[in-house]
Amino acid sequence: MDSIKGPPLFYSFFLALLLCSNAVQASQNYEDALAKSILFFQGQRSGRLPLSQSQNLRWRSASGLGDGSQARVNLVGGYYDAGDNVKFNFPMAYTTTMLSWSALENSKRLGPQLENVRVAIRWATDYLVKCATATPGVLYVGVGDPNVDHKCWERPEDMDTVRTVYSVSRNKPGSDVAAETAAALAAASLVFRKVDSAYSKLLLRTAKSVFQFAAQYRGSYSDSLGSAVCPFYCSYSGYKDELLWGAAWLLRATKDVSYRNFIDSLGAHGSTDIFSWDDKLAGARVLLARGSLVANDKSYEPFKQQAQDFMCRILPNSPYSTTQYTRGGLMFKLPDNNLQYVTSITNLLTTYAKYMQSAKSTFNCGNILITPNTLINLARKQVDYILGDNPMRMSYMVGYGTNFPKRIHHRGSSLPSKTTHPQSFGCEGGFQPFYYTSNPNPNILVGAIVGGPNNNDFYPDERTDYSHSEPATYINGAIVGPLAFLSGR
Repeated sequence: MDSIKGPPLFYSFFLALLLCSNAVQASQNYEDALAKSILFFQGQRSGRLPLSQSQNLRWRSASGLGDGSQARVNLVGGYYDAGDNVKFNFPMAYTTTMLSWSALENSKRLGPQLENVRVAIRWATDYLVKCATATPGVLYVGVGDPNVDHKCWERPEDMDTVRTVYSVSRNKPGSDVAAETAAALAAASLVFRKVDSAYSKLLLRTAKSVFQFAAQYRGSYSDSLGSAVCPFYCSYSGYKDELLWGAAWLLRATKDVSYRNFIDSLGAHGSTDIFSWDDKLAGARVLLARGSLVANDKSYEPFKQQAQDFMCRILPNSPYSTTQYTRGGLMFKLPDNNLQYVTSITNLLTTYAKYMQSAKSTFNCGNILITPNTLINLARKQVDYILGDNPMRMSYMVGYGTNFPKRIHHRGSSLPSKTTHPQSFGCEGGFQPFYYTSNPNPNILVGAIVGGPNNNDFYPDERTDYSHSEPATYINGAIVGPLAFLSGR
């Protein structure tokens, strides 16, 4: 990721139009968008790619085959986070958790795409297990020096920069990245429980071990690793939210009361109006609210109240709203890569609506009655905006519709493939002819969702404007659930 994330901003805006009582008739092809949102992950793969029939984005080929060698371990695989050639485990693990949650909540709605989601999840979890088990007492959390990588504009297949390996340990703690890794592995263990029990057990066993490390040796990986992760993926929110998130997922995967006791002792009670790879409080509360709404366990009532407080801060006509919306109706949280927040929060909207439907539940934001359809309608509005119902009449998903971003900030997409140009361009050789050009990218990264328009609903489609034109795994990882949910309605 070339852009920099800053601390959350808080806004207020009134858009009662979004919350009509009946769902709007679908105007988008959610099934097509769903398939493409999952296909995108093939373009982000690191490692040795599978045979052509299961690698549909043919312009990609093997890369990072020596990853981990600097530390004498095998860290081949995983995903490049965005438009660069670095593997950052913190956002990668979050992406994996969100994909797994989407699969668990929408298994029937995913239909034939369920297996493709499992494949996308396993590409990440195979790598995360390596990172957690290669060296006792060490969790590897990234490969590639971002400060060096970002000085180059070259294909992942041609990387000639040093593939520096980063890790956390007892002496260099990283509770945030470790607990997120545990969440990803625990959530994924549930996805594979009925289809590959041996793999599911491996994931859960590893998740327990990594979480124990996160809880026992507390500290932020940002403090331990410094410029290797900051300002790219600093843990701005601290690590308590990840400990809550990781424990919540292990509680769901194991039903072990010790994780509930840990959650109760953690004291993560602050309010929030954001959800992202950095701040997990809202997601953990929605997940835990399931205990009240779906399992009818009254001891989870406080989490339900916290989840509803979050929704009241998001909904545009709520008297407690702290969320800005553009004139075109897009939720707007931060100017850099705003769609990452939109997709993550939209995932919570559809998930919580599903839980509410299960309990036949409603709640109030002040004197405003909130039904499941209230949340669903707002979620649909956000998804439809991304897919083209916006003032620019542009789909912000590459390859969906006829008018979509053609100059995304993505090295592999913007440079000719090895098939058409076998010779390497070198570290800096790609800048002048392919980065600064106004020509469209030669390779279409189907399904990629870019950072999105500004707060005036404007998108310039410029490769150099990375805060708006760069796609990222965690944007897509979060929208799979809403797309599946809407596909099944």
